[in-house]
Amino acid sequence: MPDLIAALRNLQAAYVEIKRMRLPHRQRQSITWEADTKLMRWYEPFLVPGLLQTPAYAQAILGRVLDFFHGTRDDLEPLLAARLERQQVLYLGDHRFNFVIAEQVLHTTVGDNGTMIGQLDRLLIAMALPRVVLGIIPRDTEFVVPLSNFCMFDRKRVLVETITAELTITRPREIVLYEKNFKALADRAVRGDAARDLIKAALDQRQQREVQLPGDR
Repeated sequence: MPDLIAALRNLQAAYVEIKRMRLPHRQRQSITWEADTKLMRWYEPFLVPGLLQTPAYAQAILGRVLDFFHGTRDDLEPLLAARLERQQVLYLGDHRFNFVIAEQVLHTTVGDNGTMIGQLDRLLIAMALPRVVLGIIPRDTEFVVPLSNFCMFDRKRVLVETITAELTITRPREIVLYEKNFKALADRAVRGDAARDLIKAALDQRQQREVQLPGDR
């Protein structure tokens, strides 16, 4: 019985409904987790990871999230400020970051075309940071492992976002599976010049569209 009670409490702590939690406070919690993490491994299939987002890109995402769950953007300003504050961890301490994204991330429009041009340029700059590794999985890559966005904080916890909630996973045997999953994804990602070529190709498409549709802002 004590084991069952402990398991239930752990499950309740791990499962946080997005609609009910205070979103700016949740961003602040991420700052603490990231500051305590030496190696962060992050996979995203559709969106740029939060630590690499431009202010315009982050604002567009957070605005949509608030609209969906709350029907108001009252918390947008403090939420955006906390999201951008998190990015300081990229430049401080001895943290290391291994980001793997699907090629679809480069083509998913967040905000407008101008927002995406700024975001793609930001990815090229981020690749030059000494403690950042960015890999991109080409869109014709074979399916080999189950897919879900997730972020690993060393071997302490894994954060997974669903539509309605965040799951914080701390059981070692589950974390091992996420490590295995991340390695399989990272092994299929291209880096360096090959990754830059994918970003530049997407950026060229966006810039050509901007010339053809100068009012798309």
